[in-house]
Amino acid sequence: MTPSELAPAFFLAVVVILAVCRFVGALLRRVGQPPVVGEMLAGVVLGPSVLGALLPDVEAGLFPAELRPVLYVVGQIGLVAFMFHVGWDFRVDRLRGVARSAGLVSAAGVLVPVALGVALIAAVGERTGTLAPGVPLPVSALFVGVALAVTAFPMLARIVAERGLTGTRFGSLALGAGAVDDAVAWVLLAGVFSLAGGSAGLVSLVVAGALGLVVVLAVVARLRGRAVRLTERAAPESLLPVLVGALFLVAWYTDEIGLYAVFGAFSLGLVFPRSERLDQTVEALKPVGTVFLPLFFTYSGLNTDFALLASGPVLLLTLGCVLVAVAGKFGACWLAARLAGEPGAVALRVGALMNARGLMQLIALNLGLAAGIVTQALFSALVVVAVVTTVMATPLLTWIDRRERARGGPSRPAAVASPDPLSR
Repeated sequence: MTPSELAPAFFLAVVVILAVCRFVGALLRRVGQPPVVGEMLAGVVLGPSVLGALLPDVEAGLFPAELRPVLYVVGQIGLVAFMFHVGWDFRVDRLRGVARSAGLVSAAGVLVPVALGVALIAAVGERTGTLAPGVPLPVSALFVGVALAVTAFPMLARIVAERGLTGTRFGSLALGAGAVDDAVAWVLLAGVFSLAGGSAGLVSLVVAGALGLVVVLAVVARLRGRAVRLTERAAPESLLPVLVGALFLVAWYTDEIGLYAVFGAFSLGLVFPRSERLDQTVEALKPVGTVFLPLFFTYSGLNTDFALLASGPVLLLTLGCVLVAVAGKFGACWLAARLAGEPGAVALRVGALMNARGLMQLIALNLGLAAGIVTQALFSALVVVAVVTTVMATPLLTWIDRRERARGGPSRPAAVASPDPLSR
């Protein structure tokens, strides 16, 4: 397709994606699911699993091969804008009272799923015919283990925000543990790619690059007061290009070091200065994430074909992955929170939130598919894990709330105290 043909195809695809996301989201809202789950499932609906199976010519016409990289790139813009806003909303001071618990939950949420995933693939992976030819078994097993260890941090943050849980103890605990979880998981993923390529360079690059990012962000945090004074006389619309440039620069850097753009965006949001004018600028960026994030879900859905799960061995592997994922995340994080001294209700809610894989697992799977580490069948099986564990989160939280009310306790724990509404 020529650029002049690609532009109208892109416009039509975006209209269809937004309409389907709205429709699926409205249906799922009736059963208590947040809009983000509707966007995730809408991406699957628009791919070969549903639209491609029913109307293959329509799917091919709406999403030709030349258009898919464009959907990916624009989806990345939405993802980066959304994660910056999550970091900007996140209050670091809320972690002060839950740091120890968050550390234990994070450690359990990484180590246990990795161990269970590796054990599952080592035991039955080669018998299912889903492993990529030419890829050593340890690499495939480690990739699946790391993919199961990922927490859908952006999705977790969105569920927390949409349910009004940002100020609660378990909301802060889950966000803190989820952020650490995913940072560790991406370092481990870089290690898997290093093993696949026979080089330790990727891990070294991630670690060194992450340390460099921390130093730069620490400097930015110390200069926040000066930045606020410089922007006091500026109009919000003149600050928006500066914000976008800084955001894209950080996203480029974290992508280049292998830590992925979402962490750069989230980190910049954490240290971004606060003032009336800057807050207006940040709010002006928010619609970008709302509009373009669904494009990434659709891109992932176009790579998902549930028809590949029709064989018995693959279906059993899919079921095994789901069970291992739930036991390794929900079970391990609940137990870790209890061992850290958290009340049972807090531990259950943390387990439910940490169990969601969603967006971050889809990112990891797309990278593995592009690198040839996973096959289309294994990709689809792990997408089922992402969908099931994410859909579980809201019903579990609702059940826990009802359980607490039936016992005569509060429907959710009290908010974490914050001394200053602008405290970062």
